[in-house]
Amino acid sequence: MNELHFEPLLAGAYIVLLIIIALALEAMARHSHRRAEQYHTGGFRFYPDRDAWECPQGMALTRAEVDHELRVIRYRAPAHTCNHCPVKARCTHSDRGREIPVPMDPWVRSASLQFQTGFSLVLYILAGFIAVVELLRHGHGAEAWAMGLLLAIAIGLGSKVMRRLRADSQIRPASYPGSASTLRAK
Repeated sequence: MNELHFEPLLAGAYIVLLIIIALALEAMARHSHRRAEQYHTGGFRFYPDRDAWECPQGMALTRAEVDHELRVIRYRAPAHTCNHCPVKARCTHSDRGREIPVPMDPWVRSASLQFQTGFSLVLYILAGFIAVVELLRHGHGAEAWAMGLLLAIAIGLGSKVMRRLRADSQIRPASYPGSASTLRAK
């Protein structure tokens, strides 16, 4: 008769815990990244065809400066426009007009997102490794089925995260304010 071993049961619980932690990390990373992006542009919208941002009041922020040393593009609204705006106090305290600095390397801004996502990938890899070890040690009966299922889940979720990390690390689209094509156009 097949007896159930205690070790694979603990390992399975640990694998499930690792997967839950990894999923929670991913959710928190996405949430904090979205909030940071919303705070940075606060209702402003970028128009690639005009290479300009538009504030919620309909005023344009045009490219004012490209700082190659700091690797940032600054978009600014005219000071006289902002200084007479009814919502200026909620938008900016500057007398020079509202400014939106845009990094030429947007992946730097999302480094925290990539770190947290990468950390969850490590947890999926660890979960998969534990499942493989347990499959090798106790690869029979219900234990093998359970470890195989947990391994498949860890591989599936881990490969999804890996694809997302690869996509995030690719060069940004040409329409993004810091892209090479918009820099040459200026």
